[in-house]
Amino acid sequence: KIKPEAICPGSDSDWRKEQTIDNVKISASPACTPDNPFSVAALVKGTNNISRAALLETPFAPDTVIKGRDLDGDGDPDEIHIKLEVTELNGHSPDVPAEVPAYSIAPGIKPGYWIFTPKARGMATANMETMDAAIHLRAPSMPIRVEQGDSVKITLMNTHYLPHTIHLHGVDHPFQDLGGEGNDGVPGVSEMPVMPGQSRTYNIKPRQPGTMLYHCHVQPQAHIQMGLMGMFIVEENRPNNWVQTLNLGAGFVRHSSVAVREKFAREYDLHYQEIDKELNNLIKQSNDPRAISKKIHRDYNITQRKPDYFTLNGKSFPYTIRDSLIIIKEGEKVKLRLANGGGVPLSIHTHGHKFTITHLDGIEQPAAARVTRDVIAISPAQRADITIEASNDGLHSYGPGIWLFHDHSEEAVTTDGINPGGNISMIVYEKFLEKNGIPKLAGNISPLFTEQYYQGKTPVFAHIDPKGYLNDPAKQQSNWQRTLLAALLPLLLAIFISALMVYRRGGGKNA
Repeated sequence: KIKPEAICPGSDSDWRKEQTIDNVKISASPACTPDNPFSVAALVKGTNNISRAALLETPFAPDTVIKGRDLDGDGDPDEIHIKLEVTELNGHSPDVPAEVPAYSIAPGIKPGYWIFTPKARGMATANMETMDAAIHLRAPSMPIRVEQGDSVKITLMNTHYLPHTIHLHGVDHPFQDLGGEGNDGVPGVSEMPVMPGQSRTYNIKPRQPGTMLYHCHVQPQAHIQMGLMGMFIVEENRPNNWVQTLNLGAGFVRHSSVAVREKFAREYDLHYQEIDKELNNLIKQSNDPRAISKKIHRDYNITQRKPDYFTLNGKSFPYTIRDSLIIIKEGEKVKLRLANGGGVPLSIHTHGHKFTITHLDGIEQPAAARVTRDVIAISPAQRADITIEASNDGLHSYGPGIWLFHDHSEEAVTTDGINPGGNISMIVYEKFLEKNGIPKLAGNISPLFTEQYYQGKTPVFAHIDPKGYLNDPAKQQSNWQRTLLAALLPLLLAIFISALMVYRRGGGKNA
């Protein structure tokens, strides 16, 4: 008998509560698997400013996010220094301990990844043994947040075995920094790539707010799809605006900026990606960097690419219901930042709601140009900010419930061809959540939390057909016979009665 995984594994319920840590207010997170509030606090204050006790509750080093002086005197730090490493997930790197658990996007689905990760105490992948660090290590790379006008340094510490860079896509930055170093991340154009064991610091002072991207520009046809891409968000400048510099990956921003809180009750970062397992699983075949480089950069042909997995914030359904839900209350306005990190267009569709498109590629749209609809097409590398209003007026919302939120390209709601899977999420009103943060769904979804289901070994209707008529050929046959007999009985009875009446009338005449 197949034993499914727990739908909501043992998450720390204390993490889900609204709380204040080292004077940082952290919103409640009703979802099953919330982000670590101590990590959120450290990323708001800076790992150099948080208390030692709080920092030790995180996997971060003391210099992961350094927040310095308040240059404009408005009550928040304007000098930000972020340190990123490169981490391999599910590969054959010789440095990864055997006991480190695999990173799964769905039951039994464990593609290989390379991701940008915040500098960790010790080796990042070794820290995956704890649930906390496993939440932080997810693909694609986590969103970065800074404030408009901040003096920002991003140091890429190349802890990987291949060269990489960081390109700030859509972010205001000079071609070269003040020292004449390349600052655009394009090898052979602005600079040479950062070799294994080396570091480079990118310097920016963004003047325009918006939802942008950052990604590796070394062999981008492969490295971006391997997971070396994340959202880069420049927040509007406001007084006392202590920004959560990194969003840990589950989507919900537990400490929104001042500008967002002025208009919205909640904010979510939603990064979509699709994966060709032929590419991502190449790193499982060797631990020789030369062999891996040949397989990925020369043997693999992106023009033959065929996506197999479709993810939202690095997870596919049913794992998306653990932490990538859009949770809302009646009357609230919620801000969603959408990014297409894949190579094919998205057609994001909301059930039960029509949203308003407020920004495209980080540019605010004039009020007259804003469109309200229930499907938005987003091309590769494009971003869109949308607003969902939970006002039950038949337009913005049809009322409280559990409403699907997904890419309407039909293959995108499958995992290697098996449905339900892919980037399915939901807009869930709080009163439709169980105590553990899982939506109150119709029927038993436990069979979906098994490897066998996504290997095609479990009948797809097993969880809605307890008698097995749709799945067992023998039962299907007996059920067909019963159905046919039930349909024929009235007809046979009518024929018998008619024949009997005719016989009786005929017999009377003869008499």
